[in-house]
Amino acid sequence: MAGLTGMGLSAVALIAGAIMRFAISVQTTGFNINKIGVILMIAGGIGFVVSAILFASTRGAVVGGTHTVHSETRDSNGNAVTQDRVET
Repeated sequence: MAGLTGMGLSAVALIAGAIMRFAISVQTTGFNINKIGVILMIAGGIGFVVSAILFASTRGAVVGGTHTVHSETRDSNGNAVTQDRVET
């Protein structure tokens, strides 16, 4: 689940950075909101790629797994009949 959370947070950072870079035009001294937007977009993009790689590497398929199925029925006399079988 951490991979999905990281990807979501990275996407939010990327979107916020794009808004700060392209949609806001403010003149300030000592603080450039457009540069902060570019930094957020770069960090969001890198974070998204890293999270996607980590998410993909932890979602390996289960190969060769087995499980036991236990079933219980009653015969015509009311006696319990149990059966266990292993499935792959």
